[in-house]
Order: sequence, then C-alpha cells, then structure tokens
Amino acid sequence: MSRRIFLVAAESSGDALGADLARELRARLPALDLFGVGGPLMAEEGIESQADISGLAVLGFVDGLKAYERVKRAVASTVAAILAAKPEAVVLIDSWGFTLRVAQGVRAAAPQIKLIKYIGPQVWATRPGRAKTLAATVDHLICIHDFEVPYYAPYDLPCTVCGHPALGRFKAGDGAALRARQGFEPDDRVVLVLPGSRASEIRRVGPTLWRAAEMLDAARDDVRLLVVAARAVREAVVAQAPPAARVVDEREKEDAFAAATVALAASGTVTTEVALQGAPVIVGYKLGWFTWLAARWFLFKAKYASLLNVAADAEVAPEFIQTRFTAENIAAAAEPLLNDEAARAEQVRRQDEALALMGRGGTPAAQIAADAVLKVLGR
Repeated sequence: MSRRIFLVAAESSGDALGADLARELRARLPALDLFGVGGPLMAEEGIESQADISGLAVLGFVDGLKAYERVKRAVASTVAAILAAKPEAVVLIDSWGFTLRVAQGVRAAAPQIKLIKYIGPQVWATRPGRAKTLAATVDHLICIHDFEVPYYAPYDLPCTVCGHPALGRFKAGDGAALRARQGFEPDDRVVLVLPGSRASEIRRVGPTLWRAAEMLDAARDDVRLLVVAARAVREAVVAQAPPAARVVDEREKEDAFAAATVALAASGTVTTEVALQGAPVIVGYKLGWFTWLAARWFLFKAKYASLLNVAADAEVAPEFIQTRFTAENIAAAAEPLLNDEAARAEQVRRQDEALALMGRGGTPAAQIAADAVLKVLGR
C-alpha cells in the first residue's frame, strides 16, 4: 500500500518550498501519493490544489480583518480536502495563521494524522508564546535556524533544523546574458527593484522603492532600471513600474539578480536570494500603522528584519523599516554602491560571511525536510 502525504502552502514562497519538498519526497519514495493545496509550482510537480487559496497572502492586522471571511472559507475547504484524502501526514508550510488553523481543524477531526510544520513562526523576533501553541498542535517542526530549537524545548516539540531553503535552491544566474537580452551595456549600472510578492507589499513598499530608483536614475546617465515581477502580483508590478523600467518574470530571476549592480528589495527571502548571486542589497519595509505600532511596542524583539543581518548580528545589508523607509534613505544607501566598486565589493564580502553563517554549502533544506517527514511517518 502506498504512503499518502498532504502538503499545504498558502502563498508563493510556500508554493516553492512545497514543490522542492515534493521532488525530494518522490526521490526517496517513488510510489508516494502526494496531495495538496498550493500554487503553480506545486502543480508543475503534479499536485493540483484541492482548495482555492487565492488572495491569502495578506500581511498586517487590517489586511487580515478584510480577508477574514476568505481565510475562514479557505481553512474549511483545506481541512475538508485533507480529510477526504486520508493522508498519513500533513506538512503545513510557512503561513503561520492559516496553517495553524488548518492544523487545529485536522487535529480535532482526525487526531491520528501526523502534523508537521515546515518553517516555524519567528518566535525569536515576535511572540515567543507561539512556541507553546505550535507544540500543542503539531507533532514535529522543521525550522530554519539552530537558535529556534531552545524556544520549543520546554514543550517537548521535536525539531529538525534544515537551514535556509534559498541556500539549497541556489542556481547560478547569468547576469551578462540577461544584460545582453535587455540591450544593456556591460558597464551599465543596473538598479534592480524587488517590491515583494504580496499585493499589500506592492502597495506599501513599491512606491518608495521606485522613487529611490528614479532618483538614482536621474543622477547618472548609465543607470538602467529592472524589476522581477512575481506571478501573483505581476499586473500590479507592471502598472506601478515607470516606463523606463524593464520587467522580467520569475523564470529569469536568477539572471536578474546576478545582473544587478545593486538591488532595492522588500524584506523577505528574496534578499537572501540576491545575496547568493553576489549582488549587494538595500532592504526596506513598511507595515500598516496599526500593525507597526503593535509590532514596535509589543511584539517585535529582534534587532534586525532581514535574515542576513540576523545571522551576522550586524547591519550587513542596510535596512530601512517603517519611519526610516524613505526614498531618500534608500537612494543614499545605494548611491555609493553605484559609484564605488570597493564599497560594493565590501558589502558583497560581508553578505557572503553572513551566508556562510546561515549554512551556505551544506545539505539543501528540502533534502533534510524530506528525510524528517519520512522519519515522522516511520515513527
């Protein structure tokens, strides 16, 4: 009898993790039956989504309230799909609020199903109490960092540390080829804008990044603007980009990252991906003001937002969050990286040191995660 596993991913980053995990699970267990809820990358691996999760990539308290009914319906349909598939285990990928509710629904209806969380909440930065909540809900956690494990030890939740998924997914980009395809000269200064993969990020972060990019463009004749548009928000990105900007899709993202002289990016996994391609990155982010006030005064405990800086315990990649997130600040941080090759090389060197601390060169996260999932099944 074949084994049955159900993967749940609610947004694009989780969809990529789910696709990677699916490939590794099948490599180990070819007869495995995989079901899931996810996006186009999981669909390419033969996992058609069993529930509608469109529009679930929300961020912040107000956005969450607006999407509450949609999230509630998606949770109910996902739980129903899991129960219908009758898997031995469910892997709940990222997306804390959504996957927690799915886990609680499955646990109440079918306690015999093993529940595995793949990428835990950032308990070191916000709400360490979530460790207790997660431990009471799932059977195993696959987390990114060693320093997460002690948060779960008091609650006896078994943990596997997989490292950052972007490190194992690395594929060297061809920056010269992308520059040639776009008609850029070898000495052109390419300013890459990465405004995020959520509609709320495009709305809050995108305009400031583009103003900064246009300030840099106005100051030099050799600046070229480039943007990678995530599938889920492509239309919004294209509408927001200035006429001079060249737009490429996610299929060319590695080449685009490698082509960048400097990247202006919303905080997230993409900052690690850009650093892996040897480009310096300036990080910015902005939340809704109600969410920011709650995070600033009650929730957020970490010194830094980007994982490069968390790993290095230093501001390796300049980051500008909320009140400091202005076009002037972003442009001022990026300008030396366009003008001074030594400054650019120094930031790339420090980013490389941070990547080494994050586990660069080790076993890919998806392989470690697949082994952990099968061990839970074996138990």
